Amino acid sequence: MPWPRMRVREEKATGRSSRSGGGGVEQDESALPDMNPAPLTTVRDGVDPISQPCAPRELDRLTFFALKSVNRAIYEFEMIRDGDRVAVAVSGGKDSCALLYLLRARQSRVAERYQLVALHVQMHPAGLPDLRPVLEPWFVRLDVEYAFVPLELNARDRLPLSCQRCAWNRRKALFLQAHALGCNKLALAHHADDAAETALLNLLFAGRLQTLSPRLDFFAGTITLIRPLIYLEESRLSRLARALRFPYSDFTCPNADTSRRAWIRRWLADAGCNRRQIRANLWRAAMRSAHRSVE
Repeated sequence: MPWPRMRVREEKATGRSSRSGGGGVEQDESALPDMNPAPLTTVRDGVDPISQPCAPRELDRLTFFALKSVNRAIYEFEMIRDGDRVAVAVSGGKDSCALLYLLRARQSRVAERYQLVALHVQMHPAGLPDLRPVLEPWFVRLDVEYAFVPLELNARDRLPLSCQRCAWNRRKALFLQAHALGCNKLALAHHADDAAETALLNLLFAGRLQTLSPRLDFFAGTITLIRPLIYLEESRLSRLARALRFPYSDFTCPNADTSRRAWIRRWLADAGCNRRQIRANLWRAAMRSAHRSVE
């Protein structure tokens, strides 16, 4: 069953972001504070490493069909326009690596011209592995600008960080650095399965039918958060990651197996052959609810 087509009006975020987005950034809507950008490594001219894939036939097929879903989301929700400078949040997992690869591959296939900046928040201050030695060579191979953003913790942040506090700190770092580096879009790698799980999570634990917004404006439109993978299933991203041999990290969050989202994921997995239809229907219902909420 293909993921349903659904249009959602652009939502406006004020102050805190929606809880369904996972961790807001407490800032006044009117402006983001100025800060010094992290060291930025720029691209080299005349290099297109994506044109020489490691497994051409299979990779071309997977990339072609994945880009169809990405383009559908981008054009349907007006995510990327000519002249945009897009910061791509790369955590080091397969989903964010796939997002960066697809947006990079898309640049040579579409009419609009846009710039990409890969942003990685370094989580080792919170006790997590340092992925810079793994990610930096891959950013160079993709020929994208990139910056490594150190996670800043304050005295009240006790380790290990809670899921909410971890997400808040990472999101804050991404927004501030994207703004400092002159980006007007921030791309996150949430996919269709994430949207379905979020819908069920909010329904069961918050009493509302709400999911991840494909596009959301922050700070009076200074930065727009976009989710270009919103129509892509995780299984397709996994196949792409295997074909590309992404340098993604297998490290899992210490709270990954005990969180409510993990419980929802296991519940959906137990649905067996009905899982895909259930996920699609959850996504459809949540997106319709989002559409009505902004009318």
